[in-house]
Amino acid sequence: MESFSLILAIVVVTALAFDFTNGFHDTANAMATTISTGAMRPKAAVAMSAVLNLVGAFLSVEVANTISKGLVDEAGIRPEVIFAALVGAILWNLLTWLVGLPSSSSHALMGGLIGATIASAGVGAVHGDVLVTKVLIPAVAAPLVAGVAAMLATRLTYSLGRKADGKASEKGYRAGQIASAGLVSLAHGTNDAQKTMGVITLALVAGGAVAPDSDPPMWVILSAGIAIALGTYLGGWRIIRTMGKGLTDLRPQQGFAAQTSAATVILASSHLGFSLSTTHSVSGAVMGAGLGRKGGVVRWSTATRMFVAWGLTLPAAALVGALAEYVTGFGNWGTAVVAVFLVASSAAIWKLSRREVVDHTNVNDAGAEADEEPAGVVTAAMAAVTPPPAGPTAGDVPTFPAQAAAERTPTTTTTV
Repeated sequence: MESFSLILAIVVVTALAFDFTNGFHDTANAMATTISTGAMRPKAAVAMSAVLNLVGAFLSVEVANTISKGLVDEAGIRPEVIFAALVGAILWNLLTWLVGLPSSSSHALMGGLIGATIASAGVGAVHGDVLVTKVLIPAVAAPLVAGVAAMLATRLTYSLGRKADGKASEKGYRAGQIASAGLVSLAHGTNDAQKTMGVITLALVAGGAVAPDSDPPMWVILSAGIAIALGTYLGGWRIIRTMGKGLTDLRPQQGFAAQTSAATVILASSHLGFSLSTTHSVSGAVMGAGLGRKGGVVRWSTATRMFVAWGLTLPAAALVGALAEYVTGFGNWGTAVVAVFLVASSAAIWKLSRREVVDHTNVNDAGAEADEEPAGVVTAAMAAVTPPPAGPTAGDVPTFPAQAAAERTPTTTTTV
């Protein structure tokens, strides 16, 4: 019983470590556009996001119940299985953070859990209908819905703001961005913090600490909320740079449209219990906002790398989770080997990240890719069907001098 209690404690600590990585990995979802447009200072932005993530963790438990009660068969789960699943999720989060790609922490967790469960109890222990309806379908639909909504919202915003005073309009949209970023942070807490709650609750059920079909205990909700808030405050600056500068150049009008659209999709999915990827939703909204502005550019090379990461997340995390579960099956020494591997790999990734430090002081520095890539064929096609404005408009006043210079330079189109 002592050994069992120890492994259960290890699972809880590892789950909170995953929640922490989820926080800094997904900070970009709420704050990248707000930081990139200058609506808020970087440190203030992540501090506000951290507080609202904590608040959001207390608003619902529907997503937590999807994971703890719906995705896998509780009867076939041991604490070691959940530990192995978390190892796969944490390593994928850290690897994608290292290269600055906004992949899905949610799908990393799902993939690790599915792979470890299959390795332990077989394919039958995974509820395929729940996987399809509440994980895979939302994974495809969320970025599309958020992207289309953001594109339409951006066009509507510019249309309504044509006669508005330029400076007053910019100031108003910056304020709107702050409000919408807060809404995304709140939504992120209601969705992503719950995933860790669900995993810990599943471990407690597997360990006999709580009854089957139980909702997350209050201490689980509180600890998960604090862990994700701390991670958010740390700031995933590498991914913030990619989301704010690597995909497209956003102005306050676009940032407001993107964040509002994404927040609406995330909150709706949380209410329905869908284990939605906030990363997919926000990334889709950012690209949609980029396409919605006349002359806007989406950098499809960055987007393509991001799409590849999205496609690899579930199977990669599942493979690592399955291998980790295989090793833990050898007993306590196997679990110790996996734990040492996790710590050593995490330390190695952190050391590699120190070669090129990205923090709040240089997060808005655009990389070479942002400077060199011309508009792709999709962007050019979207711009071709967008009616030109009647004349200079208040909504077209650029936020940055660099954007103004870019607009004076003739755009060449190349095939992506």
